[in-house]
Amino acid sequence: MDISTSSGAGSSEVAAQLRDEITVGTLKPNDRLLPQRDLSKKFDCSRGTIQRALRQLTDEGLIQSVKGSGTYVLGEVGSKARSYVEPTRPLELMDARFAFEPHICRLAVMNAIKADFDDLENLLGEMEANAENADRFAEFDDLFHLRLVETTGNSLLTWIAEQLRAVRAQSDWLRMRQITLNRQIIDSYNRQHRSIVDAIRAREPETAARCMREHLETARLSLTRASAT
Repeated sequence: MDISTSSGAGSSEVAAQLRDEITVGTLKPNDRLLPQRDLSKKFDCSRGTIQRALRQLTDEGLIQSVKGSGTYVLGEVGSKARSYVEPTRPLELMDARFAFEPHICRLAVMNAIKADFDDLENLLGEMEANAENADRFAEFDDLFHLRLVETTGNSLLTWIAEQLRAVRAQSDWLRMRQITLNRQIIDSYNRQHRSIVDAIRAREPETAARCMREHLETARLSLTRASAT
């Protein structure tokens, strides 16, 4: 896993800014993006951060990499993807996650192997190490939830998770994240993440699902309070 130590933008912020440029037409269909080294300078971040942002936009159908040529903005495919992602509000995303992620934990209990647990443990460590850095924590939190889905080995569920992940990169979600992520809530999330992984490792499906529901309830309450301010 590539770990960025830059103090500049995180991959979610880079993806959001590039997505905005595509949405408003600053970047048009068939335009070629700047090379990764130039994007790294533009956003004051590492090449690894740029690569993660570009992978996210590729998964959303907004851009496409052409070997030996560069990365280009797509046309109608990207527009269609945005039409589903952009209107989704943060609390709507939380409702979708409640319907999705607890059962993912049950499937992870049945399917996760040692390599999955090694990756999850690495992500837990990164989140705990970045408890004072909300942006870096959020990047690894995003990867943690996606990696949980990947343990199921179900490509359709992974695709659904990528759509939910795209919503988390929207500007409304990023603003709410800035408001809600403080050291206290990050510490709470870290404890809950460990409880989820511990239950999956112990092969206890209903405990894992309950731990995920409790985690999502904490996140939803935090968002609700922030929305009321």
